[in-house]
Amino acid sequence: MSPSPPAEAEHPALFDAVLQPHRSLSQTGFGLLMGVVGLVGFGNGIAFLTIGAWPVSGFCGLEVGLFYLLFRLNYRGTRMFERVRLTPSALTVERHDLRGRVRQWSFQPYWLRVTIDDPPEPDSPLLLSSHGRSLAIGGFLPPAERLDVARALGQALATLRSPG
Repeated sequence: MSPSPPAEAEHPALFDAVLQPHRSLSQTGFGLLMGVVGLVGFGNGIAFLTIGAWPVSGFCGLEVGLFYLLFRLNYRGTRMFERVRLTPSALTVERHDLRGRVRQWSFQPYWLRVTIDDPPEPDSPLLLSSHGRSLAIGGFLPPAERLDVARALGQALATLRSPG
Protein backbone atom coordinates (compact mmCIF):
# COMPACT_ATOMS: atom_id res chain seq x y z
CA MET A 1 0.00 0.00 0.00
CA SER A 2 1.48 3.35 -1.04
CA PRO A 3 1.15 6.43 1.15
CA SER A 4 -1.47 8.96 0.17
CA PRO A 5 -0.20 12.06 -1.64
CA PRO A 6 0.02 15.28 0.34
CA ALA A 7 -2.95 17.65 0.22
CA GLU A 8 -0.98 20.10 -1.94
CA ALA A 9 -0.66 17.49 -4.71
CA GLU A 10 -4.45 16.96 -4.83
CA HIS A 11 -5.21 20.49 -6.03
CA PRO A 12 -2.88 22.53 -8.20
CA ALA A 13 -2.13 25.98 -6.85
CA LEU A 14 -3.70 28.87 -8.73
CA PHE A 15 -1.63 31.32 -6.68
CA ASP A 16 1.37 30.55 -4.51
CA ALA A 17 3.51 33.35 -3.08
CA VAL A 18 6.06 33.62 -0.31
CA LEU A 19 6.14 37.11 1.21
CA GLN A 20 9.41 38.07 2.92
CA PRO A 21 10.84 41.29 4.33
CA HIS A 22 13.29 42.93 1.95
CA ARG A 23 16.94 43.15 2.93
CA SER A 24 18.93 45.63 0.87
CA LEU A 25 22.34 44.41 2.03
CA SER A 26 23.56 40.92 1.10
CA GLN A 27 25.77 38.84 3.38
CA THR A 28 28.79 39.73 1.22
CA GLY A 29 27.91 43.42 1.46
CA PHE A 30 27.52 43.07 5.21
CA GLY A 31 30.98 41.49 5.44
CA LEU A 32 32.49 44.34 3.44
CA LEU A 33 30.68 46.97 5.50
CA MET A 34 31.83 45.37 8.76
CA GLY A 35 35.40 45.27 7.41
CA VAL A 36 35.33 48.99 6.61
CA VAL A 37 33.67 49.90 9.92
CA GLY A 38 36.15 47.71 11.79
CA LEU A 39 39.11 49.35 10.06
CA VAL A 40 37.78 52.85 10.77
CA GLY A 41 37.10 51.93 14.41
CA PHE A 42 40.56 50.38 14.77
CA GLY A 43 42.16 53.43 13.15
CA ASN A 44 40.29 55.78 15.46
CA GLY A 45 41.25 53.68 18.46
CA ILE A 46 44.92 53.78 17.51
CA ALA A 47 44.75 57.54 16.89
CA PHE A 48 43.23 58.20 20.32
CA LEU A 49 45.73 55.83 21.92
CA THR A 50 48.67 57.71 20.41
CA ILE A 51 47.48 61.10 21.69
CA GLY A 52 47.07 59.72 25.21
CA ALA A 53 43.28 59.33 25.29
CA TRP A 54 43.49 55.59 25.82
CA PRO A 55 40.00 55.16 27.42
CA VAL A 56 38.40 56.39 24.19
CA SER A 57 39.96 53.53 22.18
CA GLY A 58 37.87 51.04 24.19
CA PHE A 59 34.73 52.89 23.18
CA CYS A 60 35.80 52.60 19.52
CA GLY A 61 35.82 48.80 19.90
CA LEU A 62 32.49 48.89 21.73
CA GLU A 63 31.01 50.98 18.93
CA VAL A 64 32.05 48.42 16.28
CA GLY A 65 30.70 45.57 18.41
CA LEU A 66 27.36 47.32 18.89
CA PHE A 67 27.16 48.08 15.16
CA TYR A 68 27.69 44.36 14.42
CA LEU A 69 25.14 43.25 17.02
CA LEU A 70 22.41 45.58 15.73
CA PHE A 71 22.91 44.41 12.15
CA ARG A 72 22.71 40.76 13.25
CA LEU A 73 19.45 41.48 15.06
CA ASN A 74 18.13 43.14 11.92
CA TYR A 75 19.09 40.12 9.80
CA ARG A 76 17.22 37.86 12.22
CA GLY A 77 14.04 39.22 10.63
CA THR A 78 14.79 37.37 7.39
CA ARG A 79 13.56 34.17 9.05
CA MET A 80 10.05 35.63 9.11
CA PHE A 81 7.83 35.03 6.10
CA GLU A 82 4.24 34.39 4.98
CA ARG A 83 3.08 31.89 2.39
CA VAL A 84 -0.20 32.55 0.59
CA ARG A 85 -1.54 29.60 -1.41
CA LEU A 86 -4.78 29.48 -3.38
CA THR A 87 -6.28 26.18 -4.54
CA PRO A 88 -9.80 25.58 -5.84
CA SER A 89 -10.86 24.47 -2.35
CA ALA A 90 -9.13 26.98 -0.04
CA LEU A 91 -6.88 29.95 0.37
CA THR A 92 -4.35 29.22 3.11
CA VAL A 93 -1.99 31.65 4.78
CA GLU A 94 0.97 30.33 6.76
CA ARG A 95 2.83 32.84 8.91
CA HIS A 96 6.30 31.78 10.08
CA ASP A 97 7.66 33.98 12.88
CA LEU A 98 11.23 34.65 14.02
CA ARG A 99 11.27 31.64 16.33
CA GLY A 100 10.06 29.22 13.66
CA ARG A 101 6.51 28.96 14.95
CA VAL A 102 3.86 28.57 12.28
CA ARG A 103 0.30 29.88 12.37
CA GLN A 104 -2.15 28.96 9.66
CA TRP A 105 -5.44 30.44 8.46
CA SER A 106 -7.78 29.07 5.84
CA PHE A 107 -10.50 30.84 3.87
CA GLN A 108 -13.13 29.61 1.43
CA PRO A 109 -12.06 31.31 -1.83
CA TYR A 110 -15.50 31.94 -3.33
CA TRP A 111 -16.45 34.34 -0.54
CA LEU A 112 -13.04 35.88 -0.02
CA ARG A 113 -12.50 39.62 -0.50
CA VAL A 114 -9.07 41.16 -0.98
CA THR A 115 -8.92 44.84 -0.02
CA ILE A 116 -6.23 47.51 0.05
CA ASP A 117 -6.23 51.26 -0.53
CA ASP A 118 -5.40 52.21 -4.11
CA PRO A 119 -2.96 53.98 -4.12
CA PRO A 120 -1.77 52.45 -0.85
CA GLU A 121 -0.52 54.56 2.04
CA PRO A 122 2.47 53.34 4.08
CA ASP A 123 0.10 51.99 6.75
CA SER A 124 -2.57 50.57 4.37
CA PRO A 125 -3.19 46.94 5.31
CA LEU A 126 -3.72 44.19 2.74
CA LEU A 127 -6.82 42.49 4.13
CA LEU A 128 -8.29 39.10 3.36
CA SER A 129 -11.92 39.03 4.54
CA SER A 130 -14.59 36.33 4.57
CA HIS A 131 -17.59 35.54 6.76
CA GLY A 132 -16.83 38.28 9.31
CA ARG A 133 -13.20 37.26 9.71
CA SER A 134 -10.29 39.23 8.35
CA LEU A 135 -6.54 38.84 8.26
CA ALA A 136 -3.90 41.43 7.42
CA ILE A 137 -0.97 40.01 5.44
CA GLY A 138 2.29 41.41 4.14
CA GLY A 139 2.56 44.15 6.74
CA PHE A 140 6.35 44.17 6.31
CA LEU A 141 6.13 44.80 2.55
CA PRO A 142 6.37 48.27 1.01
CA PRO A 143 2.98 49.69 -0.06
CA ALA A 144 3.60 49.15 -3.79
CA GLU A 145 4.44 45.46 -3.27
CA ARG A 146 1.33 44.97 -1.09
CA LEU A 147 -0.73 46.44 -3.94
CA ASP A 148 0.95 44.08 -6.45
CA VAL A 149 0.18 41.07 -4.24
CA ALA A 150 -3.43 42.23 -3.84
CA ARG A 151 -3.89 42.62 -7.60
CA ALA A 152 -2.29 39.24 -8.40
CA LEU A 153 -4.36 37.47 -5.74
CA GLY A 154 -7.53 39.24 -6.90
CA GLN A 155 -6.83 38.15 -10.46
CA ALA A 156 -6.28 34.54 -9.37
CA LEU A 157 -9.56 34.62 -7.42
CA ALA A 158 -11.40 36.05 -10.43
CA THR A 159 -9.98 33.25 -12.61
CA LEU A 160 -11.13 30.67 -10.06
CA ARG A 161 -14.63 32.13 -9.84
CA SER A 162 -15.14 32.51 -13.59
CA PRO A 163 -17.27 29.81 -15.18
CA GLY A 164 -15.64 27.49 -17.69
